[in-house]
Amino acid sequence: MSPPETVKTDTAGVETPAAVSVCLEVLRKRADFLLAAKARRQGTKGMMVQGRKREGEGIRVGFTCSKKVGNAVARNRAKRRLREVARLVLPEHGRSGWDYVLIGRFEATAMRDFSDLQKDLIYALRKIHGEGA
Repeated sequence: MSPPETVKTDTAGVETPAAVSVCLEVLRKRADFLLAAKARRQGTKGMMVQGRKREGEGIRVGFTCSKKVGNAVARNRAKRRLREVARLVLPEHGRSGWDYVLIGRFEATAMRDFSDLQKDLIYALRKIHGEGA
């Protein structure tokens, strides 16, 4: 069951949904990851981001790190950081009806400053959406 929609009205009388109402759905099926791999991609120092427009509403996101990132501890740390960055950035900069896959990079994802990781994701999203840098 989805959370109830809340609506904010600004001083100009324009109604916009509250940021709290934006829920991220996690990609779990291999087919969704494969479809994203065939779509747009943008690399940054901290991660690789793949994005694709799909039918439907909501933002879906997946996370992956290969064994090149390191052992299980290193991969899990990188994925935890990617999940937190996505939680903070995607509700504001992501688009409804899009799937995103965040791929960790060797050492960079786990060691990069967290604010730089956020900037990396914002930059990658702008490029994927065709908004330039």
